[in-house]
Amino acid sequence: MSVEKILAREGARKLLALDGGGIRGLISIEVLAELESQIKAGLVSSGKLTANDPFVLADYFDYIAGTSTGAIIATALSTGMSVAKIREFYEASGAAMFEKAGLLERLTHSKYEDTQLARILQETFGENTTLGTTRLKTLLMLVMRNVKTDSPWTISNNPQAKYNDRSRADCNLEIPLWKLVRASTAAPTFFPPENVTVGARQFIFVDGGITPYNNPAFQLFLMATAEPYNLRWPAGEDQMLMVSVGTGLTPNIQPNLEAKKMNLLYQATSLPTALMFAAQNEQDMLCRIFGKCLAGEPIDGEVGNLIGATGAVHPKLFTYVRYDVELSQKSLQQLGMGHLNADNIQQMDSVKYMPELQEVGRAIAKKVDFSNPNLSLFL
Repeated sequence: MSVEKILAREGARKLLALDGGGIRGLISIEVLAELESQIKAGLVSSGKLTANDPFVLADYFDYIAGTSTGAIIATALSTGMSVAKIREFYEASGAAMFEKAGLLERLTHSKYEDTQLARILQETFGENTTLGTTRLKTLLMLVMRNVKTDSPWTISNNPQAKYNDRSRADCNLEIPLWKLVRASTAAPTFFPPENVTVGARQFIFVDGGITPYNNPAFQLFLMATAEPYNLRWPAGEDQMLMVSVGTGLTPNIQPNLEAKKMNLLYQATSLPTALMFAAQNEQDMLCRIFGKCLAGEPIDGEVGNLIGATGAVHPKLFTYVRYDVELSQKSLQQLGMGHLNADNIQQMDSVKYMPELQEVGRAIAKKVDFSNPNLSLFL
């Protein structure tokens, strides 16, 4: 496939959204491996492929979005990498991405250096490869925050988008792809921000996880359908599929917290993650309300999982599946992984526990079921 062929073709559209979460992206990778396997099997069963035909997720999805670690995985998928190759990439490079900064740097700026991460991204995606490259086989959307303008940036390679006009001096398609991926992964306190030149201006970007789009699913739907983005793909339960893959939810549950302990330091350290968690849930809930939800864990005790729920619009605007789990001890126990310590795998830099993260991902992947008639119609 190519971006031009995707724009020209007719039929149902398939969208894939990948959450941020640092090294917990290994969880997403295991879910994606199962998706790749089941989708190929379904295409073989329907006669659209043979068992010996090569297949990657870029052959199936039209538009892939990612935030932070999800941006790395989304870009790799869009370039046509298999999930197995992406898994190998994370296993080989995951620890190197988190290169500890010097003591003074850690005390004043960020916990980790970005030298190794930048090098790895340049080697993987090309130092001179731009967002407008033909190496991208799908439409791609990356999320970051522009600190200078105090705004979330959802940048895509959609050639019909306003700021992707090649005649513009500040055309986004000319930005180095690796820099955009690096910008999306620049988690404050973890990594230094990324400077990116756009036309004659220089901006400072940080991780897209501190925008409302650490889970970019509903924003991806809007960019595929809303008039300003100039795709205007038809919506409908049988016209659009949204697959959303998380990296594990990490609510800061503190049943014994006392109000007197909520000092300035507590607020400064807890509010960013609290806002990220709330925004993540909001994106998921919007997709379940406006989409026909077929899979997903309960959002909370009141709304449940919203599978089969009505309301807001009828029929729904797209078919939706969400694969994720809360990384609490209770949830791990329910997944049959009570032997794992939740504290070890909740952090974004848990590189010591990469095999455990993969184990969680494989457990979530068991919930993938493309034999469901509502999903098999997209094969």
